[in-house]
Amino acid sequence: MNSLVLVWLQWPEECFRAGDGDIVYLASLVPEASVVAVSSEEDFLRRLPEATHVVVWSFKAEWYALAGRMKVLATPAAGRELVAWRSAPPGVTVHFGGFHGEIMAESVAAFCLAWARGFFRRPPETGIWPRQWLGGSCYTLAGTRAVVAGYGRIGRAVGAKLTALGVEVLGFGRSNIADLPRAAESADWFVMALPSDTGTDDFLDSSLIARLPPRCVVVNVGRGNAVDESALRSALASGRIAGAYLDVFKNEPTCLSAGSAARGASAATGDGDPIWAGGCPNLVAMPHSAAFSPDYIKRAFKELKDEGLL
Repeated sequence: MNSLVLVWLQWPEECFRAGDGDIVYLASLVPEASVVAVSSEEDFLRRLPEATHVVVWSFKAEWYALAGRMKVLATPAAGRELVAWRSAPPGVTVHFGGFHGEIMAESVAAFCLAWARGFFRRPPETGIWPRQWLGGSCYTLAGTRAVVAGYGRIGRAVGAKLTALGVEVLGFGRSNIADLPRAAESADWFVMALPSDTGTDDFLDSSLIARLPPRCVVVNVGRGNAVDESALRSALASGRIAGAYLDVFKNEPTCLSAGSAARGASAATGDGDPIWAGGCPNLVAMPHSAAFSPDYIKRAFKELKDEGLL
């Protein structure tokens, strides 16, 4: 039997859904295989026994019993929360996306440039014309130092982009993580690209924040579990650090209604108000959008082809 690539990629954001053009592109990458796209769990499970290659956002452990022909299980996601990868039987390769780095690096670089040039900052009091205040507040990105926690594929891509802009980059992964606290003491940018499944809960806590210099800006494009949001909010409110850009949160809202804010209250800032709900000084909150790109799904397919998984 020929190879069958089964694609089930449905997501609320359009750029994370496999559209007709994406499927045509995938078919062009594997002309010798059949490509089938489905839009429901029911259709997915019905076709799963035929599939040799499966591309999904999520995969449950019990579904392996239905996937007797499956050789490759792939998800565009970098995070491992939605795929039961530990349950994969021998002979099945499980792949997590690594192509996000180039996109996310632009998001980090864009924020750092905008912050350094004063785009996100406001005068500390009324009656001051921004030109007067920003004249002493803007600086150049080149010549600053970034400490990157989580120096995998995404972290290295962020580091490369910042290096190209003249930033000195210090990257930390499992092998040298013990050296990070000392390096944090000289960071202009403390960038986090950490996964959630390797003991990273509250990685940035009050003790590590205390090591950051007052000029430092925290950037998190990894997972929200890695930040003690109460400690970060206190640091921002007191001026202990200069600012923060959070693309992810411990409890992410689905909308900004009063109801969703109430449901997100456990994203704990000490006063019951989620850190993303507003009112936190010098915080730029983004809706988990650092990897948004209209060619996101095509990039995911191309990576599978380039790595010999299709």
